[in-house]
Amino acid sequence: MSTFLLEIVTPDRLVYSEQVNSITVRGIEGELGILPGHIPFVTPLQVAPVNVKIGSQVTPFAVQGGFVEVRKDKVVILAESAERPEEIDFERAEAAKERAETRLNAGRQDEVDHRRAELSLQRAMNRIKVSGGIKH
Repeated sequence: MSTFLLEIVTPDRLVYSEQVNSITVRGIEGELGILPGHIPFVTPLQVAPVNVKIGSQVTPFAVQGGFVEVRKDKVVILAESAERPEEIDFERAEAAKERAETRLNAGRQDEVDHRRAELSLQRAMNRIKVSGGIKH
């Protein structure tokens, strides 16, 4: 089975660098499946899980925005942040979700605060989904 190099990079660190069989990302236009030999492109990413497949094993990463760049022989995900399921603090993500929902339901607020609360909620939901509810 063919593979390609996947690198997930944040401003702080190299999160992941392995040969993989495929990945699934959510770009601005929707869900994208990337296999070896995919046509090169660059697109912004939504706040959503990135699923990495090696053989029959799929590993999710909580990716919080950024870009995916598909090259001839490798794929680079440049993310604002990226976490493996075991790195996610489930209770902290739940608390962030509740805070964001409270802010969104608070009623009167300016446009900037509302957008920030929506983004906080998306990030928290992404972390909760990827963690699978694993409590540390």
